[in-house]
Amino acid sequence: MGATGKIEINPTVHVRNHDDLAAVYTPGVATEVKRVADDSADLFTTTNAGNSVLIVSDGSAVLGVGDVGPRAALPVLEGKAALFKTFAGVDAWPLCLNSRGVADIVRTLSDISSTIGGINLEDVAAPRCFDITRRLDTELDIPVFHDDQHGTAVIVLAALHNALRVVGKELADVVAVVSGAGAAGSAITRLLLEAGVGDVTVCDSSGVLNADSQDLDQEKRWLAQNTNAHGRAGALSDSLADADVFIGVSAPGILDVTSFEQMRDDPIVFGLANPEPEFDAGSADRYATVVATGRSDMANQINNALVFPGLFRGLLDGRLHTCGNDVHLAAAHAIADLVDQPDDKNIVPDIFDERLVPAVSAAVSNCAR
Repeated sequence: MGATGKIEINPTVHVRNHDDLAAVYTPGVATEVKRVADDSADLFTTTNAGNSVLIVSDGSAVLGVGDVGPRAALPVLEGKAALFKTFAGVDAWPLCLNSRGVADIVRTLSDISSTIGGINLEDVAAPRCFDITRRLDTELDIPVFHDDQHGTAVIVLAALHNALRVVGKELADVVAVVSGAGAAGSAITRLLLEAGVGDVTVCDSSGVLNADSQDLDQEKRWLAQNTNAHGRAGALSDSLADADVFIGVSAPGILDVTSFEQMRDDPIVFGLANPEPEFDAGSADRYATVVATGRSDMANQINNALVFPGLFRGLLDGRLHTCGNDVHLAAAHAIADLVDQPDDKNIVPDIFDERLVPAVSAAVSNCAR
């Protein structure tokens, strides 16, 4: 029967005769069992646990498709597992969960976490993903990374570093507008603030978030309280007045490119809605100096695959127990630094750049020290 899907399991040892069988399984395996029983740290030298990551989804927010359920999410997770192995040598195992309850998901992952090196959450809808991530961070002793939040934030920050080099501006001096207050928008905003961006405004489908915004969930309330220092109000297009940077992680076609005329000199605009950006990317360069999208057929593709293989390689190699802002910032700087001379069509490295995974993994594993 021919292979199907994108991944398979291959042994790292040969079983060609009875001696091999005895060494790999019984009775030889008893020695390894006793080693791990005596010292759980030996699990990572005796087994593949130290090179294993679970890619976990409930299928509630599959990029570009929506809530398709856990089974339909499996092709995405298999594809991601293939990238983990191809680019970073990490063995990643898809796990699709039927449960949508925060407590149930946390309990399930807690129960199986003792035999893996990390968890990559994928395509879990907001605001539930925030609660799941926070509880897992608290309860587990392995790193937890939600790619839709943290992976997007890391690559956006890396791209922004280089876009600002192109236009000759500094992070601390720019005014940024983020369109979208879900998983990606929230994480991007938090990382921008952590990186030192002094003025960030966030918009959701109702307009600008501010102190007067009503009926907000916990995450949006935090955003409203910790951004928009000047009390801006109104629609998304209104918030662009005198902004330097626009970052869209919301919905296709919600902005006319002429809206960028009200931004400051040399605007930077990222339209990352999938499959089509927030604006007409083909004509945006008439109004913006640096344009980036999530599309592979255009310059400056903002792609999470630039982040997660090397980041998890570093987490596993460094035996990190958490994946916090120090890791995210280190990864973003490592990615940005690979572009020696950024220009308006070149602000992120190529995904096939052989320096990428080693640079990111080294920067992340150094966080352990």
